[in-house]
Amino acid sequence: MIKRTRAELTKCIIHKVANKYNSGKNSLSESLVRFDEESYELLMPFLLKPFGTVTQSYRFNHHADVRLNEINNYASKIFEDEETFIEHSKNIVNHLYEQSNSAQIKTGDVLVVLFEGLEYKDVLTEAVGVFKIENKVDFFQTYLDDDSFDVVVQKGISTKKLDKGCLILNSSDTEGTVVLSVDNNNYDAQYWIKNFLNVKYADDRNLHTQHYLELCRDFSEEIIKPEYGKHEQGNFLANTVDYFKEHESVDYHTFKDEIFEDDKHKDMFEDYKKHFEKLNDVLVRNNFEVSDIVLKKEKGKLKTEIKLDTNIQIKIDIDAPDAASEYLERGFDEEKKMKFYKVYYNAEK
Repeated sequence: MIKRTRAELTKCIIHKVANKYNSGKNSLSESLVRFDEESYELLMPFLLKPFGTVTQSYRFNHHADVRLNEINNYASKIFEDEETFIEHSKNIVNHLYEQSNSAQIKTGDVLVVLFEGLEYKDVLTEAVGVFKIENKVDFFQTYLDDDSFDVVVQKGISTKKLDKGCLILNSSDTEGTVVLSVDNNNYDAQYWIKNFLNVKYADDRNLHTQHYLELCRDFSEEIIKPEYGKHEQGNFLANTVDYFKEHESVDYHTFKDEIFEDDKHKDMFEDYKKHFEKLNDVLVRNNFEVSDIVLKKEKGKLKTEIKLDTNIQIKIDIDAPDAASEYLERGFDEEKKMKFYKVYYNAEK
């Protein structure tokens, strides 16, 4: 989603956020971090690398006026006047503190950062980053004591995984300011995205593609699998992926005609679509452009394994829509009184 080749970290401050539910108190810094070259070179990829593979963006939300969204307001003021960075970094952490309304919300270090030179859609821009470090790892530290080395266990931040983070870009479109977010400790889905950031997905091809593929995945799991078995479920998912790969845009009616042969199945899909929209409070578009990057990500979540009670598994390639119908047969052995699959192939790989 972003490129960090020319990115620079120009301001950074670290605060500690407590848990309001447990009556904790924040610890707020008064001055910026001064990095040496080694720590700077480690920190940049740690903070920015996760956003290089983010497929979807968000936009700020508010029930009355999006300008009243707290994080949108603080970030906008930082962009307008960088001298207010420390002041509004504290406001950001205090706002995060106010969202810790349960015991499971973790305390941690919060880094508020100002970046320049981030590339988003071929344009260089700046961004306010907010990163929460919730988990620390144990490591050994050796030290010299009376002419002998000893060891002590200390806790520190692992550079392998970012717990929570967001980038508020100084870039906008017709829907508003662009926000990117990652959350690798998703113990409370409401805490970071809804309560702290108060953002919603951008209404674009990425969201439309995700919703439609989620619809097809759930339909295969709840309707096709119980009614027709894993074999037909795999066929449906492979044909769905093939349709998305072969078409630049999706048309709901064309999709049904190409995927389903019987009107009965088309009606079942249509009924389930209404159920899916109501259950998830979403609108699945009938016509939209396909997002290749979301297709690549979401198809990895489509399960096409056939697991048998004889400890054998058959995995169907999601990118090969004709494989299951052409090279896999299902039957029943009267002598053994067992079901079976017959697989055709030319050579083992």
